[in-house]
Amino acid sequence: MKLKPKITIADHFAQMSDPRIDRTKRHKLIDILTIAICAVICGADSWVAIELYGCTKFEWLKTFLELPNGIPSHDTFARVFAQLNPQQFQSCFLNWMKSVQTITSSEVVAIDGKTLCGSYDKSNDSCAIQMVSAWATTNKLVLGQVKVNSKSNEITAIPELLKVLELSGCIVTIDAIGCQKEIVKLITEKSADYVITLKKNQGNLYDEVEKLFKTGI
Repeated sequence: MKLKPKITIADHFAQMSDPRIDRTKRHKLIDILTIAICAVICGADSWVAIELYGCTKFEWLKTFLELPNGIPSHDTFARVFAQLNPQQFQSCFLNWMKSVQTITSSEVVAIDGKTLCGSYDKSNDSCAIQMVSAWATTNKLVLGQVKVNSKSNEITAIPELLKVLELSGCIVTIDAIGCQKEIVKLITEKSADYVITLKKNQGNLYDEVEKLFKTGI
């Protein structure tokens, strides 16, 4: 008997560790995760918006979620996600993405860094959160994201993102910050090609490429 492929959120997030104390649990962790993921996919950008999504879609959600005490409050969503292991969540999310999407032949995967809007915390003078994302341009899907360490930059985050992606047969594009030997080596080891911006500050390499184009012409 052929087993059905595991493609649901529950299939891939069931292994998430629940950080809560048993006596304080009013909602199942998988219910909280599923509502939050669905809400964000639909455009929710705050805990209040996620709660509102859950309340609006309650009848639909309860067809496949238990929801023993209804929809969690926005405070519950915030508390639970603040305690989750981010690396474990990312691993589950990436595995889920791999199961629901198919890389198109010669898919262009754009690697780019962005600052999360509203992530700067004035009260604590905390820096805004920087993320590096991989965007599948044909399938219009984010394949993965990695947070940039506050004491580092995208050069160290890009390899970490590349390591967890399936890139065979793809074309990876990165701006000039990705013009690093280790980054292009990692891309080729993933059986992918690359298009990376080259600036004049790359001295010898820029001159060699310029000569190559002139020779080709």
